[in-house]
Amino acid sequence: MKTDVPVRTWHEGPLPEGVKAAAHRLAASEGVRHVAVMPDAHLAEDVCIGTVVGTRDTLYPSAVGGDIGCGVAAIGFDVEASCLAAPAVAARVLAGLYERVPFVRHDRHKAPVLPDALCDRPLSSPRLESARRREAERQLGTIGSGNHFIELQADEEGRLWLMLHSGSRGLGQAIRDHHLARCRSGRLGLAFLDASADAGRDYLADMAWALDYADASRRRMVDAVAEVLAAVVNAVPDPASFVSCHHNHVRQETHDGEALWVHRKGAIPAGLDEAGLIPGSMGTLSVHVRGLGRPEALGSCAHGAGRRLSRTEARRRISVPQLAREAAGVFFDHRLAGALRDEAPSAYKDVDVVLRAQRELARVVRRLRPVLVYKGV
Repeated sequence: MKTDVPVRTWHEGPLPEGVKAAAHRLAASEGVRHVAVMPDAHLAEDVCIGTVVGTRDTLYPSAVGGDIGCGVAAIGFDVEASCLAAPAVAARVLAGLYERVPFVRHDRHKAPVLPDALCDRPLSSPRLESARRREAERQLGTIGSGNHFIELQADEEGRLWLMLHSGSRGLGQAIRDHHLARCRSGRLGLAFLDASADAGRDYLADMAWALDYADASRRRMVDAVAEVLAAVVNAVPDPASFVSCHHNHVRQETHDGEALWVHRKGAIPAGLDEAGLIPGSMGTLSVHVRGLGRPEALGSCAHGAGRRLSRTEARRRISVPQLAREAAGVFFDHRLAGALRDEAPSAYKDVDVVLRAQRELARVVRRLRPVLVYKGV
């Protein structure tokens, strides 16, 4: 499919044919002005994860995805990561996380109160309002499943850090699905909204709510982890070290003098000197970065290592003993090992390869290795 809209790629080796075809289909769709494919790109429905698209006047909910506001937060502590070296200590921390951060939802009588800033902003439909009343408080501060995680890490100097990955939970998916039903079908089948029409403005308002909800949820989990660490190892967080970034969102930005709606699905903003977080996998390094503001990438970079194997293929090929070998030295709940095989390091790309491919997009400022991982199933 030929198109005059540029498709910029940062990828080690040839771009997979499915990813390439999806990117060019997107580039030829209504209102699209620019597409950038990140080095962690992999196939997903309609728009690949690891894609950045700039549009003039159209919005593509599928170019944001269902987990609106999914992202990563990190904070450093005033103790060495070696304080978790004793298995008994690590087990107490893990038990505290089970108590304070549920996988799916809080028990009804333990659910937190939704912040006023989220209560005071109505969503655009009665159905979404019903979902918010039913689930917003019970899912606030819950980690989710899949590749979402809480991870305690050690930097190069041995300092203890927290990194966590979660999003807007079921509410983001409800918002995406509601607005997809209001979309127009494009000439190539991709559903879109007119950004200046009522339906487009409703989507932007609901998406902004989901971004704020996801951020509030991550901050609540940061506080919960800090309370566990304070109780077990007397750790104190350093507020000045806190970093948080969304990697599923759309926002208006100016690039090369043109105002664009920049959609990021599995990509983080990487403007000049902008702080970002790129997790690896549950047995490999993660990094903190600073953006280089590359215009051809719409000021973006990769959001993680990116999947190498689909979840189905990973479960078929990776055994429990293999997961244990790949995650050697990392404390996690081995009772869940069978369910976590699709999260094994070999199911993901080598994060060092991703970082080499995007050396024009961001610079690494801190490298961290996992010490303890808490994941849902």
